[in-house]
Amino acid sequence: NMYGYAGTIAKINLTTGEISDYPLKEEDRILYLGGKSLAAKIIYDSLKEKTEAFSEENLIVITTSPLTGTGSPSSSRFNVSAISPLTGLLASSNCGGTFGLKLKSAGYDGLVISGKSKEKVYIEISENRIEIKDASHLWGKTTGQTQDMLGNRSVGKFVIGPAGENMVRYAAVISDERAAGRCGVGAVFGYKNLKAITAAGTKRTEIHDDKKFKAHNQRWIGSLKKHIMTGRQIPELGTASFVNPMNKHNLLATKNYKSGSYDNHEKICGETLRNDYLVKNKGCVTCPIQCGRVVKVSGKEVKGPELETITLLGSNLLNGSLENIIELNYLCDEYGIDTMSFGSSIGLAMELNEKGMWNNGINFGDSTKLVQLVKMTAYREGIGNELAEGTRRMSEKFGGRDFAINVKGLELAAYEPRGAQGMGLGYATSNRGGCHLNGGYMVVLEGLVLNTNSKTTKGKAAFTIFFQDLMEAISAGGSCLFTSISVVPDFLIKNPENLIVKLINKMLPLFGGIVGFMHNHSRLLGFNLKNIVAYPYSIKLVTGFDMNLGKFIQAGERSYNLERIINIRQGLTGRDDTLPKRLTEEFQLSYDPNSKVKLNEMLKKYYKIRGWDDKGIPTIDRMNKLNIH
Repeated sequence: NMYGYAGTIAKINLTTGEISDYPLKEEDRILYLGGKSLAAKIIYDSLKEKTEAFSEENLIVITTSPLTGTGSPSSSRFNVSAISPLTGLLASSNCGGTFGLKLKSAGYDGLVISGKSKEKVYIEISENRIEIKDASHLWGKTTGQTQDMLGNRSVGKFVIGPAGENMVRYAAVISDERAAGRCGVGAVFGYKNLKAITAAGTKRTEIHDDKKFKAHNQRWIGSLKKHIMTGRQIPELGTASFVNPMNKHNLLATKNYKSGSYDNHEKICGETLRNDYLVKNKGCVTCPIQCGRVVKVSGKEVKGPELETITLLGSNLLNGSLENIIELNYLCDEYGIDTMSFGSSIGLAMELNEKGMWNNGINFGDSTKLVQLVKMTAYREGIGNELAEGTRRMSEKFGGRDFAINVKGLELAAYEPRGAQGMGLGYATSNRGGCHLNGGYMVVLEGLVLNTNSKTTKGKAAFTIFFQDLMEAISAGGSCLFTSISVVPDFLIKNPENLIVKLINKMLPLFGGIVGFMHNHSRLLGFNLKNIVAYPYSIKLVTGFDMNLGKFIQAGERSYNLERIINIRQGLTGRDDTLPKRLTEEFQLSYDPNSKVKLNEMLKKYYKIRGWDDKGIPTIDRMNKLNIH
């Protein structure tokens, strides 16, 4: 019996129309679990050399995880991976729509899609059956229209909009109102002439120890509901709850990352969103947090914007209109565009215009043209054709590389890293480019939730690695990364002025040595702290694998290294572990004339603790230790 898994991964060749089973080794489930990690293993094994994003060889790999469909809190997530048209490296994008649940209930843990269809097609999956069908009637339709045309609520859908069809390099794929947003996998769908995938079925995920699992689940849901962040702040204000604290700690990307604070931040914060626009909360299936928002704007109810969207289309463009941001968010979802890369690309375009390097007619503080820019970008009309290429390619054409805010081609998240050294290191080393989550989300310790010394580089390399691997493992297991905030004890968040809390915040960076040591001797963590870090114990009860905290973190490390190796095969070098010069060399933040990310002093330590050589390549020793062949 395949506890925790449906047992089948389907291979679909769009060129030949051939459908078969992907032969997955049992040990790969144990080593990689699921999600982005299992996808990386499939891509590593399937692609033998450097692969272009827009090629028949490129794969779209969609994976669920062992916790998907078990009722585990916040576990209705799935992953899509490919070689990214934006970075040329491995893309992974996580989504909370219902498609993953439905795919698993149709009897599949994943899909491996190759080739390129001559005709415009979609894939229909039901129990024991996969069909490739004509999609000419769906082509040109928005994501909302496409999903409406593909049937009722019992069907999981995963679709692209016009942006994907027109191969906008950061096109998203949408399920319900949720986006697999980053890295441009939607453009790979478009290149392959694949408009959508649907899935439906009634199979249940078998659980190894059902009774213990239910009890553990109840405890875990209880602790998420009690916690100040996952039980109160995020349900109350959504992810936008972080706008004010970010502004206070100079973390809020403003005017293309010129500064970390925005004068009009209160116009776009979570409190204003709640007071003026909120209709109700909404969230993924099986999620006790319900961070999603339903908001009302010009008479219609739509999905509310997330923190990253509010920042990158708000403060980053000096746009203080929340109403405008809500509309932009809705339109980006409908056309199938990543709001983050879109906002950053406009920020660069505005600065190029301001500096006279590209006369494009768009200016900071003027939100009047933004709505039409969404459509222009989706259809690559006028300046939309340049915006659709993303910041790195725009700066190669017009100049401004030092303030094109991306890492490895992926635009940064909303956190300004000059106010958070560890977050700066995380962005620079993240496998998918400038990603806060894949980067380890150190900003949680550096002002977002805790108040650790954000200026020091001490201990930051070790902590960054630890959190990068933890996030990787949480994703592979199938939980939402937001659940990890509840690992931070309540007491430390509620009482920032308490002397003990202040002391802990001050001391934390000094524990880097211990964290680094534990990371490299994870055998010492051969136990479960099931009430603090609930994931490994959940996976153990669902799958029957002998899983503990040490093995869990190591599964994350294995995946992080494998992704790195795929990227090296794609042409990555250690020189790419860098940040734009604005963040490492410019001294112009008024609140701190010395502020810059001191990347080089952290990077050497980072490589050393990771077991990579001084060029950033994993050593043979480390690969053997992690069972990567």
